[in-house]
Amino acid sequence: MIRLHVEGMSCGHCEAAVREALNAVPGVDRVVSVDRSTQEALVEGEASAGSLRQAVEALGYRARVMD
Repeated sequence: MIRLHVEGMSCGHCEAAVREALNAVPGVDRVVSVDRSTQEALVEGEASAGSLRQAVEALGYRARVMD
């Protein structure tokens, strides 16, 4: 599972946009959660962390992989 810190989500629309972008990345099996209160997204699958980060940043949010 890959855990991302996503800065800038402030509403339900933000969560939905991040979820949709992550689901579109090849290799994603499931987006477990996207939570604006913790600023985290959890993703299962074989997608690279870099491709997940790029998908989120393309929306205008800042993202980093968490250990």
